[in-house]
Amino acid sequence: MKKDKFVYDAEELVLLDEIEKGEWQDAPLADTEKEQYAQSAAYTKSLQEKKQTTIRFAVRDLAIIKAKAKEMGIGYQNLIQTLVHNYAHDKMKLGV
Repeated sequence: MKKDKFVYDAEELVLLDEIEKGEWQDAPLADTEKEQYAQSAAYTKSLQEKKQTTIRFAVRDLAIIKAKAKEMGIGYQNLIQTLVHNYAHDKMKLGV
């Protein structure tokens, strides 16, 4: 297996040399910094969680969504979730 070689720019080479010479030392984080990072990590993780919700559809619309999902070989809830996700992340536009 061929190993990929990293290509460093001039600044990275200087930093790498300084690290290898032991010119950089690890400094422990202050308790306030640790807490701040912990809060940021918890918030980021919470954004990945899923939350159950209830939504009402016209029976006809839901039947069409279920039929299309079946044609695609996926569950209708997954189809709806994908549509909402793509719209929320500007991967599709809504025509009204």
